[in-house]
Amino acid sequence: MNILQKKLDPKNLEKLAALNSDRLNTFVAEAIELTNPDSVAVFTDLVEDIAALREKAKTGGEHSLVTKGHTYHFDGPKDQARDKANTKYLLPEGMELGASLNSTDKPSGLAEIQGFLKDSYVGKEMLVCFFCLGPTNSDFSISCAQITDSPYVAHSECLLYRPGYEQFKRVGDGEFFRFLHTQGKTDEAGCSVEVDKRRVYMDLVENTVYSTNTQYAGNTVGLKKLSLRLAIQKAAKEGWLAEHMFIMGVNGPAGRKTYFTGAFPSACGKTSTAMLPGQTIVGDDIAYLRKKDGKMMTANVEQGIFGIIENVNADDDPVIFESLNSPGEVIFGNVLISDGKPYWMGMGSDITVSGTNYQGDWNPGMTDVNPSHKNARYTIQLNALDNVDPELENPNGVVTGGIIYGGRDSDT
Repeated sequence: MNILQKKLDPKNLEKLAALNSDRLNTFVAEAIELTNPDSVAVFTDLVEDIAALREKAKTGGEHSLVTKGHTYHFDGPKDQARDKANTKYLLPEGMELGASLNSTDKPSGLAEIQGFLKDSYVGKEMLVCFFCLGPTNSDFSISCAQITDSPYVAHSECLLYRPGYEQFKRVGDGEFFRFLHTQGKTDEAGCSVEVDKRRVYMDLVENTVYSTNTQYAGNTVGLKKLSLRLAIQKAAKEGWLAEHMFIMGVNGPAGRKTYFTGAFPSACGKTSTAMLPGQTIVGDDIAYLRKKDGKMMTANVEQGIFGIIENVNADDDPVIFESLNSPGEVIFGNVLISDGKPYWMGMGSDITVSGTNYQGDWNPGMTDVNPSHKNARYTIQLNALDNVDPELENPNGVVTGGIIYGGRDSDT
């Protein structure tokens, strides 16, 4: 394809060609034609490629903190959560999902979001990244290609998801999930400014998610809740389950370990339950379940945590708190930053310092403004936790011993 040769230098073109996928080449070429980037960078699973992406993030949405490996990112004041109103399914004629699911007809929805994507990469570099949902080289594996103009989004996915370049090599020209994102126009702080044009549209027929004019990870990290919607349909067709569940190992007498999954709504304690003292965590958010040899096997879709940081402290969440205060890769989102250190509500001590948060300058006298957002986040790899379960990367998953269902009290 001429456009690939025009926009990719020989090194990046070679990386793309090595995957031997006409479908992937078409996806990238069409994205280039639509967004019109100045250049294109393709990232493999190699350590040096991941390190290069991490460095790009430090000049493209993240900033270094005092502790080695720690960075922080601010989303805009109006871009602090998932945009449920503008998250829609693109439905072709004849497809219905019911009144409870937000949708729009595909022709008009596609025209709208492609209009926002048109020339959105002018003056920018297109980042092409590859990830795998579930353990690699497994029945659980789903290959994913992410295209974005945000190094922060790409870096977040490097922490949250398993590298997928070699997985693409294995499947060749097989099917994969596609994600195309633009942060759109940004201000001096690097935040998306046209949030009125924020859209997150999902095409179930093409297994594609489009996201525009937003940086908040819930809207932009396509492999998270957005890919769950694609996986639910895939699972329904193929006879397995894609669920909003944690996975934990519970230790019993005589060395016995039983694995449980738990289905709780968002912000109802999935992570806290999976982190119960003395037990092990396999995953805190999304699980794939498959029946094998008469047993229900479960695998974590992710390899990291994108967690709410409010009330994470040494007493209630000692393992996570230790990880957040130790050298290693951590992205803090929408917390207070003072002298290169992060602070957040409920961290176990009063915040008496002045600093900067997602809204600007903050000081303790501003009693009507919180130092950190209630939805402030941390992003880490599970391997940074002392209680990570050794079966996290087992390609067969773990045997499911039980399923726990939870909810939110009516007055909570």
